[in-house]
Amino acid sequence: MMGRSYNDFDATELYCPKCKRAVPVRKRLLLVLTGEDRYDYTCVYCGTSIGDKTVSNGDSSKILMHS
Repeated sequence: MMGRSYNDFDATELYCPKCKRAVPVRKRLLLVLTGEDRYDYTCVYCGTSIGDKTVSNGDSSKILMHS
C-alpha cells in the first residue's frame, strides 16, 4: 500500500483574468469556522481575487477558481 506523499497544496500562481496571465498570488485567511478555514488568493499585481480555498479539519481541501 502506498502512503500519501503530501497533506495539503497551496497555490503559488493562478491565472488572473484582469492581467490575462498566470501570476503569483497572496494567500489570505478570510474566515475561521468550526470544522473549516476559508482562504482567498489575490493577484500580487492588481489585487484581484482569483481563487479561494476551503480547508476542513479532515483530509480534504479544494481550490475554487473564480471566472
